[in-house]
Amino acid sequence: MTFFCVRPQITMDFRKIISLRMKRQFLCGGADKKEYTELYRDLQPGQSVYWNGFGKPPVLSFRASFDDIEFNRRRQSERGLIKGRFAGGNLGWIVPEDLELFAALYRKPLVKPTEKQLYILDIIEREGPFNIQQIKEETGMLVKEITPVLHRLQEAFLIYEDQYNGEWDRGWYRFGEIFPKADFEKYTRIEALKIILLRFAYRHILFDTAMAKSFYRLPEKDIKNAISELLYENILSETCGGYILKSDEKILANYEPESLHFVYAMHRNDFLYKSNENVLKEKFKPLIDKLKYDHEPLQYLLIDGEFHGVCVGHFRNGPYDLNDVICDTPDWINRKDDIIKAIEEVNFGKTPKRFMEKNYKYLP
Repeated sequence: MTFFCVRPQITMDFRKIISLRMKRQFLCGGADKKEYTELYRDLQPGQSVYWNGFGKPPVLSFRASFDDIEFNRRRQSERGLIKGRFAGGNLGWIVPEDLELFAALYRKPLVKPTEKQLYILDIIEREGPFNIQQIKEETGMLVKEITPVLHRLQEAFLIYEDQYNGEWDRGWYRFGEIFPKADFEKYTRIEALKIILLRFAYRHILFDTAMAKSFYRLPEKDIKNAISELLYENILSETCGGYILKSDEKILANYEPESLHFVYAMHRNDFLYKSNENVLKEKFKPLIDKLKYDHEPLQYLLIDGEFHGVCVGHFRNGPYDLNDVICDTPDWINRKDDIIKAIEEVNFGKTPKRFMEKNYKYLP
């Protein structure tokens, strides 16, 4: 279930949840740098824009009152953001003070190392740092052989990829050389999950286990165990088929929801999309599978705080093919101009060819 796409039978005012969620994520007013830093911590691991953000800093689209790409680029250069493999082995950026927290969640110890893994690890530990080209020269291995080995060693937190700028020629270090005080026993996975889920709850207001699993890519059993402890400790409450902070129940009782009027075209690495990824795919699949042209989801449309549309087409290096815009809300025609403007904003001014399967030029 998602609280964006399906309205559950709830006793609390759903408008309040959406309004407070948008406020907490600064989608109805950009965060300043202090607020952004706190927000980034809660939405970790940060990622760059889907598909066209290769090598670029992570971004929290539409949430900052300043250029957060440049802000995060500076944080990268100062090692205020560090790179790792989290959430299903995906690349992401976290703040160094949360390193042990995310290691407890995602570290995959090298239980049965291969000869190639041991060989490359030994070279880096003895003579590193090395970039991939230097490893190739030292070992005689091909890049396509080296890369998966490095990724696996990275997932084990045995080596560290020091990407402090946008260059591709990055050094790989022994992990302990960069983080000598890292304590991988500081948290159990459940302890780490409890901390992370409280942040998740604070920014979502109302969430369920499927949303947490979709974003963090961790076993649902572990997520449920962590939630059970938080319920027992009287920090979370179970309500409306999901969970909410006890403190937020009190806030919502007297909360006046703000009127929301905006459209954002959210890329597929965005926090809100990733939290609802599985449901959104299923929701729009029957609406777009029938299309006879390329219809890969490019961006999902957040309309007044809820996902109600998708821009489809074909990913390319450079401007994408924007083949259609599909919405599931009956008043789409009244929001057409806002939707098109939002799509153009993230696609270098390019306009979709169609809207609801019709030529955009001939719509009223």
